[in-house]
Amino acid sequence: MGFIIINFFNLRLCSRPPSGLNMCMSGSATSCEECLLIHPSCAWCAQEDFGRGRSLTSRCDFSQNLLKRGCDEHFIEYLTSSINVLQNIPLSSKGSGSTQYDVVQIMPQKISLSLRPGDQTWFSLQVRQVEDYPVDLYYLMDLSLSMKDDLDTIRNLGTKLAHEMGKLTSNFRLGFGSFVDKNMSPFSYMAPKYQENPCNGYKLFPNCVPSFGFRHILSLTDKVDRFNEEVQKQMVSRNRDAPEGGFDAILQAAVCKEKIGWRKEAYHLLVFATDDVPHLALDGRLGGLVHPHDGQCHLNDNNEYSASTKMDYPSLALLGEKLAENNIFLIFAVTKRLYVIYKDFTALIPGTTVEILDQDSKNVIQLIIAAYNNIRSKVELSVWDHPEDLSLSFTATCQDGNPLPGLRKCADLKIGDTVSFNVSVEARSCPPRGTDHRFTIKPVGFKDRLEVAVDYECDCGCSRNAQNNSIICSSIGTYNCGTCQCEPGYLGARCECQEGETSNMFLSACRESEGKQICSGRGECSCNQCLCYESEFGKIYGSFCECDDFSCARHKGILCSGHGECHCGECKCHAGYIGDNCNCSTETSGCISDDGQMCSGRGSCVCGRCQCTEPGAFGETCEKCPTLPCCGLHLEKLTFIEKCACFFSPPPPTLSLSCIETDEPGAVLCLYKTDDDCVMKFTYSEHASGQSILSALKEPECVRGPDALMVLLAVVGSILLVGLLLLAAWKLVITIHDRREFARFQSARSRARYEMASNPLYKHPISTHFVETDFSMYGKSYNGGLH
Repeated sequence: MGFIIINFFNLRLCSRPPSGLNMCMSGSATSCEECLLIHPSCAWCAQEDFGRGRSLTSRCDFSQNLLKRGCDEHFIEYLTSSINVLQNIPLSSKGSGSTQYDVVQIMPQKISLSLRPGDQTWFSLQVRQVEDYPVDLYYLMDLSLSMKDDLDTIRNLGTKLAHEMGKLTSNFRLGFGSFVDKNMSPFSYMAPKYQENPCNGYKLFPNCVPSFGFRHILSLTDKVDRFNEEVQKQMVSRNRDAPEGGFDAILQAAVCKEKIGWRKEAYHLLVFATDDVPHLALDGRLGGLVHPHDGQCHLNDNNEYSASTKMDYPSLALLGEKLAENNIFLIFAVTKRLYVIYKDFTALIPGTTVEILDQDSKNVIQLIIAAYNNIRSKVELSVWDHPEDLSLSFTATCQDGNPLPGLRKCADLKIGDTVSFNVSVEARSCPPRGTDHRFTIKPVGFKDRLEVAVDYECDCGCSRNAQNNSIICSSIGTYNCGTCQCEPGYLGARCECQEGETSNMFLSACRESEGKQICSGRGECSCNQCLCYESEFGKIYGSFCECDDFSCARHKGILCSGHGECHCGECKCHAGYIGDNCNCSTETSGCISDDGQMCSGRGSCVCGRCQCTEPGAFGETCEKCPTLPCCGLHLEKLTFIEKCACFFSPPPPTLSLSCIETDEPGAVLCLYKTDDDCVMKFTYSEHASGQSILSALKEPECVRGPDALMVLLAVVGSILLVGLLLLAAWKLVITIHDRREFARFQSARSRARYEMASNPLYKHPISTHFVETDFSMYGKSYNGGLH
């Protein structure tokens, strides 16, 4: 196994002056130390007779300028950053065997940095995941009542899991622990009848053990039969509310290293199996627990969590800190309905993954193997004890050899692949003298680390020869690095003036040029020097008070966006930021899609965010709903959604694909219009497992040109139909009107006949009279009527 050469280099190329403003001479430096803080290219001339008749700041300039102006090279103070490799053991190739305890997966292991503020320096490190590395797996199971069928499934898990893991490592150990929730109200049943049996009266399952917070059952061992034996002894319990106390258990499993049995030279996998959400920090206050978790181990002699009813649940931040501190990869094995919730947790807890667990845990072995392979396929760097005055930025070079600025992670790796990272370091300021800063860079979940010691180059060498009350300074000042630091009340290059003295000669020396204001209108001239006014906004400085540290560009009201320093009207951005107001981040990690491409190959990363350039592409990394022209790419480079879009184009002869239909909410409707005016509709969504789901119409909706004959017939038919309808309506109205008039006529006739019969003034033209006649003379009598 040969050595791998590590190259360290400094970004600064001698002291070439930057173009534009001479920040060194326009600064406010009156001492060597102040000069070197202005810019990493600035140098100071400590020669006594240099700059006679000039302002004091003229000693601060670029080194080339100082040489041209007559400063002897011996008197030029110019500090540079440097790197020293303290330990650089070569990377290992195998994890088990006789070299198990000397495995090295990161190089170098120790370096020291000597940094000049503002001077950006680079160093490189390499990481390799070695083959056959030992694995410790602790299975932490929810034993609440709803997990009874899961407990039955894993009773022989140890043997099967050891067999599968044996294909990946020759050194595997397995442990077991369980949890329910805090045994107190309102989290558990506390009535007397439930003390010994919380399932008392529960018809479906009448017997179970009392509730408990966390119980460590089996320390990590290579005797997998012990795992089966202990699991078969377990019984479920019952708590009151839906959430479980799993985070209490995770923290105890992480920090109780000796009792759990975590080995230093092994991957630490913690499998967390549950079917419900966890309690979080502050939930404990519902039960009167006001003390936050202290992050310590609290397992008693019975291997039970003794502080369960004394402290609150741990926070996500504390959980992430302890997992990282003990190099533990956490695997959430949860049911499908909880996937999204625990997926959000993985963004807050580094080194965690989430997998979907079947309702009865039948797929637990496949789940663990998949999670292990996922963990082993990526390397991500984390920084510990990062000093606030240091700026760090990373550039990853993964297996394809292409540098990825702003990225500290590589994915899709194979066991044995070596990846490298360039780390840019910049000190923004000088800490108090004697401050010893250190920080650590380590891959997430690895025991290996790079320890970095930082020293600051802030003191000039000439300062060691300072002379108090020097004759050069009229015996009222300290001569240091070619200048006099006068006692209060005295001014001048040799402390020859007292404050308040003025003359025309002195005033002319306080003008930047003829016609300009004295001291730029922002100071007073005293003894050929400008004394700048104080400002509530910041510092006014410069030979003629022409500069300040508050007149730079702002972003959202913040000077230089908070990511830079204002120097004489220009923002000097910190490492990792660019732009006139330093609001543009050069970090690109947020632009890397899941397939490792920058903006999914459909856009560019601008100021840390993807700007999609391909029509139709959208999403944080331009990963969603691309349009059909993408299908011109090689098939092996297409994403799932691109292939599904191509399915309608029609598909290339080599592509065979079926689309999945789903009614899940959250889908995005996509439309595509073809050249023949057909519209294809499909919806894109993401399954809880992370798979892409496409719901598409099998037939496109095509708009065809109208048939002229059919249009004509439709128009004529419509006219005829309307005419017939109008005639029918007219006939109906007339018929109703006639019937009403006839009825009115009949009524009038009937009324007229009645009136004739009952009128007293009316006399009939024929009248009848009756007359009595005596016919006795004719021998008989006769009564008759005469008409």
